[in-house]
Amino acid sequence: MTGPGKTATAGDTSGRPARTDRPVRFEDPDRNAAYWARIDRIVAAAPPFTDDQRARIRAAFHQPAMKEAA
Repeated sequence: MTGPGKTATAGDTSGRPARTDRPVRFEDPDRNAAYWARIDRIVAAAPPFTDDQRARIRAAFHQPAMKEAA
């Protein structure tokens, strides 16, 4: 259940373009916008990853594909 997002997020002052690929979490557009605005605030408040954290994430997602045993 996905749909087009709003063109601006409530309270967004980052200057980044608004995301339009977000899923519709709630049918009420105002409640949906408030939900994603809250997510944006939480993400903006988080500290940036350290180089070690970035390396661990990169390693986890760039593992060679496991082959099934016969």
